[in-house]
Amino acid sequence: MNLLSEIAFTRFRNYDFQKFNFHKKIVGIYGENGSGKTNLLDGIYYLCFTKSYFSRPDARSVRQGCEGFRIEGVMQDGSRVACVYRETGKKEFYAGQEQYKKFSAHLGKYPCVMIAPDDVQLVTGTSEERRRFTDTILSQSDAGYLQQLIRYNKVLQQRNSLLKNSADAGFTDESLLEIFDAQLADAGEKIYNKRAVFFSEIIPEAIKQYNTIAGRDDNMSVSYHSQLHTDKRFAELLRESRSKDLLLQRTNTGIHKDDILFLMDGDQFKNIASQGQRKSLLFAMRLAEFFYLKGKMPNTPILLLDDVFEKLDENRMGNLLELICLHAHTQVFITDTHQHRLSAALTALAADFELIGL
Repeated sequence: MNLLSEIAFTRFRNYDFQKFNFHKKIVGIYGENGSGKTNLLDGIYYLCFTKSYFSRPDARSVRQGCEGFRIEGVMQDGSRVACVYRETGKKEFYAGQEQYKKFSAHLGKYPCVMIAPDDVQLVTGTSEERRRFTDTILSQSDAGYLQQLIRYNKVLQQRNSLLKNSADAGFTDESLLEIFDAQLADAGEKIYNKRAVFFSEIIPEAIKQYNTIAGRDDNMSVSYHSQLHTDKRFAELLRESRSKDLLLQRTNTGIHKDDILFLMDGDQFKNIASQGQRKSLLFAMRLAEFFYLKGKMPNTPILLLDDVFEKLDENRMGNLLELICLHAHTQVFITDTHQHRLSAALTALAADFELIGL
């Protein structure tokens, strides 16, 4: 396990220059809203993924009134990683003194799982949120998946442009459309096959974690839904959908329509679940992500938990903290607005932890 021992910020968000040192596997971070707790976690996330967790432009991470920022981390083994956003708008990423030519080459080197308040959209939001969840995990653990995903999205964009141009021109280049269909089908089927195997592993783990956090069996079911769940090949499905695609000027069939379906007692989970149940399922999915990556990656993922005490009752919170602090066997960062609540919860577990106040 390669722990993060130090992180330094220069002109990043609300930090002008700030360095934090970490001595324990469990790090509690407390402070009022706006003190920089979430920014600290997002800085760690930057070092793992080369970008913000919150899908914001890099320019928005520059401290107000400044130009550019730098984040540098030091691991327990002495290795260094740095993200530099220059005043020119150029972003650079380094492992030691070596600059990456492609950011994608860094993904998976330091795996990380983050849970933030708005993550409940994974359960209640659009299918896009759940595809992003899936792609983030598989892109860390499978470089081949990431390359096929990049390829698929590029061809999808080209195909959609052709469909739109065909409508504008009143003419369709059928030969070019056939080429795009063949490329899309090849990448799409490879992605689908990897997703199918992934969900066969992660779904049982997610249900197990949900029942542990909830402390009971809520008759939860989770399933992977794809238009490719059929005996037909993807290329055939594209041909069948061609008339509709030309009419709507976009590709209506493919793995970019995949989704995860959550049910409880046979009904749509998001329609009947309480806030506590929704949060429990969110944490269960994230913990399933963690244990999946732990089993696939040479380095155990870091866990980042932001304001997890909100909207969970005492029993669920106790179950969650026991899972992540005592059984995950990794470095954990937890934020809260209340020092006493955070300290009491970790002390009750007899966990070896440290607190950092902002």
